[in-house]
Amino acid sequence: MTEQIERDAMEFDVVIVGGGPSGLAAACRLMQQANEAEQELTVCLVEKGSEVGAHILSGAVFEPRALQELFPDWQERGAPLTTPAIRDELYLLKDAEKAQKLPNALVPKTMHNTGGDLTRYVISAGNLCRWLAEQAEELGVEVFPGFAAQETIVEDGVVKGILVGDMGVGADGQPKDGHMPGMELRAKYTLFAEGARGHLGKGLIERFELDAGKDPQHYGIGLKELWDVPADKHEPGLVLHGSGWPLDKSTHGGWFLYHAENQQVVVGLILDLSYQNPYLSPFDEFQRMKHHPVLKQYLEGGSRVAYGARAIAKGGLNCLPKMTFPGGLLIGCDAGTLNFAKIKGLHTAMKSGMVAAESVFEAIAAGDEGGADLTAFEAKWQASWAYRELDESRSFGPAIHKYGTVGGGAYNFLDQLTGGKLPTVHDTTPDHATLKPAAECEKIDYPKPDGVISFDKSSSVFLSNTNHEEDQPCHLRLKDPELPIRDNLPTYAEPAQRYCPAGVYEVVEDDDGKPAFQINFQNCVHCKTCDIKDPAQNITWVAPEGGGGPNYPNM
Repeated sequence: MTEQIERDAMEFDVVIVGGGPSGLAAACRLMQQANEAEQELTVCLVEKGSEVGAHILSGAVFEPRALQELFPDWQERGAPLTTPAIRDELYLLKDAEKAQKLPNALVPKTMHNTGGDLTRYVISAGNLCRWLAEQAEELGVEVFPGFAAQETIVEDGVVKGILVGDMGVGADGQPKDGHMPGMELRAKYTLFAEGARGHLGKGLIERFELDAGKDPQHYGIGLKELWDVPADKHEPGLVLHGSGWPLDKSTHGGWFLYHAENQQVVVGLILDLSYQNPYLSPFDEFQRMKHHPVLKQYLEGGSRVAYGARAIAKGGLNCLPKMTFPGGLLIGCDAGTLNFAKIKGLHTAMKSGMVAAESVFEAIAAGDEGGADLTAFEAKWQASWAYRELDESRSFGPAIHKYGTVGGGAYNFLDQLTGGKLPTVHDTTPDHATLKPAAECEKIDYPKPDGVISFDKSSSVFLSNTNHEEDQPCHLRLKDPELPIRDNLPTYAEPAQRYCPAGVYEVVEDDDGKPAFQINFQNCVHCKTCDIKDPAQNITWVAPEGGGGPNYPNM
């Protein structure tokens, strides 16, 4: 269809895909340099969400190191950092009732959020991105929310820009009334900042073999809720982390509960997608986890106001692909710059975008007309503090996968004590290949949600404000439509109906009473878990019509 439609094209010096922290930091840094040099530069940023911040989901305890470099006067500019982290607590949940609080001396230094020279803040990552978008526009960046980058324009082996998806296409693939063809946005350089498992980034990694010689990327699914809580249970800046129950010993992950501003707390679970039991449901693990007294004490008497889920690229340095290719760069979580040892990725994502911006501007200022592989970026990136952070923590995730939560934690504690002198640990098994056949696993009997502390998927998706135009092509594409029932159902009890945190995938009966695979794409919160965890790699997530998906407030 795209070949038959005549499309308008716009030319820019730089196009940025994604209004997250890396893309926005890159946009701001590009224009800062252009303005300082009094050089004309055109920068366009497209964001598939209905507004910048609508699709942003993160813990988040924020380390403002990159922000301080980008905007030293961020406080005067009104950046939404108002709640300093004041106290850390780390727990090991032993069972549904018992917990052990770990002394600070045994907590890895990367997990400390208080003390030191740098104040950390409990923030809304979405609101940070909204603020960064305002700064970018003031600097002269053209920000286009509600436009989904659908395809990469590649000519003669060089990335030349992106194709924005059409608006007003029916489920049958035919134009509807009000159809608007997507535009070509062409650029000297294109920066891809889509977040974890971005579908264009995924294609670029494959096309240019950017992951050659690297460990496969590893992911977690992060589930998060925002709660209004009673004043007597709220301590702004209190930061709690923990692991253990309800996850079994072969399933790795950890929870967080942060006391934010405005008498609110955020609570969440990050669960490694390397889990083995196809009967496991990350959503239901999260819901029952909240009933533990350590967490429940802060939620009782409160009300849940928002819910969301998002995949997290947590493989670290061992999995980081080559970030440059002819005509562009991968930045932030599109590449996988999160430092999982800190459970933080906003600061490293921003720094990767800033280094990319400096490399791109240097080339354009020198007369570069685009299309080169900006190999100079690699040296700048490796000289940065963000890269050093990732290097120091390169074994963190693989050690937990190899030795378990406790054993891996001990390994990482010793590795930090010795200054990273222990041998590097690798995990070369991709997350989709770890599932065991259902016949080898026990079914998990999850408790029914009580509607007070725990909830079902449908009411949760409602709180994510997710919406898609129903009459449009399904953005969850099956390479083989028969595979879910033919292969996944008998072998793995079709795990998509459990790993999806939004009830998108169901096994239902057709008119003949036979099982059928149903995709409720309208529920999709764009977490990308299906694209990652499907054991046959049969599901491909692509961007739906722009403006669709969740609309997260203060997340």
